[in-house]
Amino acid sequence: MKKTIMIIGGGLLQVPAIQAAKKMGFQVIVTDYNQHAMGMKYADIPIVMSTRDVQGSVRVAKSQNEITPIHGVLTVGTDASTTVAAVASALNLPGIKFDNAEAATNKIKMRMRFKMNNVPCPNFLPVWSLADAKRACTILGFPLVIKPTDNMGARGVSRIDGKGQIADAFKLAKSASPSGELIIEEYMEGQELSIDAVVFNNEVTFTGIADRIIEYPPYFVETGHTMPSQLPAEIQEAACEVMRKGIKALGISIGCAKGDIKITKHGPMIGELAARLSGGFMSAYTFPLSTGIDLMKAAIEIAVGQEPSNLEPIHNRVSIERALITRPGIVRRIVGIEEAHKVPGVAEIFINVKPGDTVVVPKSNVEKAGHIIAVADSLAAAEDAVSKAMELISIEVFEEAELSMEAIRVSARERFKKTCYACKTCDGKDCASGVPGMGGIGTGASFKRNTESLQNYKINTRLIHDVTEPDTSTVFFGNRLSMPVMAAPITGMGTNMGSAMDELDYNIAVVNGCLNAGTIAFVGDGATPDKYKIGLHALADARGMGVPIFKPRSDNTEVLLRIQAAQKANAVAVGMDIDAVVFKTMKMKNQAVGPKSLGDLRQLISATSLPFILKGIMTVRDASMAVEAGAHAIIVSNHGGRVLDQMAGSMDVLEEIVREVRGHIRIMIDGGFRNGVDILKALALGAEYVLIGRPIAIAAVGMGARGVSFYLNTIKQELEQAMILTGCTCITDITPDIVRKIGERVPALV
Repeated sequence: MKKTIMIIGGGLLQVPAIQAAKKMGFQVIVTDYNQHAMGMKYADIPIVMSTRDVQGSVRVAKSQNEITPIHGVLTVGTDASTTVAAVASALNLPGIKFDNAEAATNKIKMRMRFKMNNVPCPNFLPVWSLADAKRACTILGFPLVIKPTDNMGARGVSRIDGKGQIADAFKLAKSASPSGELIIEEYMEGQELSIDAVVFNNEVTFTGIADRIIEYPPYFVETGHTMPSQLPAEIQEAACEVMRKGIKALGISIGCAKGDIKITKHGPMIGELAARLSGGFMSAYTFPLSTGIDLMKAAIEIAVGQEPSNLEPIHNRVSIERALITRPGIVRRIVGIEEAHKVPGVAEIFINVKPGDTVVVPKSNVEKAGHIIAVADSLAAAEDAVSKAMELISIEVFEEAELSMEAIRVSARERFKKTCYACKTCDGKDCASGVPGMGGIGTGASFKRNTESLQNYKINTRLIHDVTEPDTSTVFFGNRLSMPVMAAPITGMGTNMGSAMDELDYNIAVVNGCLNAGTIAFVGDGATPDKYKIGLHALADARGMGVPIFKPRSDNTEVLLRIQAAQKANAVAVGMDIDAVVFKTMKMKNQAVGPKSLGDLRQLISATSLPFILKGIMTVRDASMAVEAGAHAIIVSNHGGRVLDQMAGSMDVLEEIVREVRGHIRIMIDGGFRNGVDILKALALGAEYVLIGRPIAIAAVGMGARGVSFYLNTIKQELEQAMILTGCTCITDITPDIVRKIGERVPALV
């Protein structure tokens, strides 16, 4: 029967350990908060659990151990030592004590251990408030370094050279600390080494020693490392001796250790020391390339209580890692990777970004665009290989000032992965997707009719006037909006959008993007019974600034439950898309929905003090009955062509509905609206507000809240221009005479 090992973390840096364990014949459990993490696909038993959740990890380990006995636990490349120690203790596996793991993770506890045991390290002070930081700077003197006590990858770490830098440095460090606890310490001048070691029965064996390249001051960004170190042997030996003392001080009696050692004028001093192997591609890539030693195998053997295999180098080559840093902006495309792979000496290329991602000047080790790893017989040859690869790789970016719908669509197209093609004109004509998906039901005729019906109307310009700065603002149930345009409710990131985004992330992006543009979002319910909670979560975090729309579930109690939740979230209003009575995705999830009688609607509307909106009105009859039921607003909508084939477009029926119920109920509309001129047409024909769906979804998938606000601000600018060209000072000036229906004659002035 196979032995089982548990690896904490399923990211890129843990993949080599996972693969090594499988190669050694182990059954592998991998835990990570991200179910789509790269390492999860290699796991025999993937478990979704945060590496930082100590109690949760112990719980799932105990549970799994009853089914599949676990023989060892470890991590590499990430600060999960406390989790590893807790699991090892709970299952009586080889490992260090929990308090020692804490000392190897928390930088204040680490420094205290070092001071108690006379291990060379900088003077330091703990910091919680800005006042603490200022006091620490006065006591320690400049230059100093501020950092979170509980994060890695140089997140939030910066150098302070004077009083004027304290506040900004404090803010950066605080933002990167999960606990808010910080440390300020003396800055150590000198070259830096990264050292790996394995420990078995208190015997320390140093494996790799690399020179670290640190750039981008006042931040500490590792832009590469060189294995083996090019420093004199005596300096490397002195650094190892200091690290040995640090390992003993932290109580690392078994397992692995990774140290960052500064070579100062006072001798080697410890910057960091962790109870794990190094990240940054050293232990997993450059060390084995340089020496031929499988360090992952040794770490796994120790984790299950075995003495590590032979650690003597098989060969002695130079292996280097160099970071890819590109100019800031939004990634447009990446080319040349295949050609770069063919360069002699290039061993690995890792690209961290994809089209649509925003790249910045790095402030930490997690903000680099990629990495190139090369190996050769000399440092010069390895560096030459990297240089040639870098010349071949091109990461093209849009400048920040070049943010455009094209950039948003490029990003969205990449993330949708053919679920949606993010067409330049979203009209259903080139969209093969049905329902589920982003398209329309059946032939897609209802989806297409929305944009076709809009094209039946053209604009009559009015150019002799003095309107130069039109006011697009309006009021929606007591809330002032920058324009009468809002986001339509969309759910189903997995069902309809190929998991292009997490459902909560999508809702947060849309809600916040709308707020940033001065308007609000509608959020949806969805076929999954608890899906409505996700939209309400996003609204609650935004002080309730939005409107949830619920499905017409057959049991009114279920609808009332959702209305009550909306009230607790302080929603602006609440509503129901009554046309979802035969919605395909509801049937797929076995969710009972059905028509609502006048009595049903009155019951629901009277159950809340919130304004109630009925979505899916397409006839004068239903509009009149909505008024009779006591609804506060209707949305003229054919559900984006997603509920029934061969329906009219929403603009086909708007005028007749307006004639019947205007003044008795608020009139809203959605379906096919894509730009500011479209908005002007709907307002001219009597709609008071317009909802936009698919383009906002594309913007959110493409660039999150920033994409949504950019798109909406573009709509606002287009509406302003259209209002200037039609002589409209404000929204109420937009009247029917500024549009004409194709084929109709404009009445002569009398």
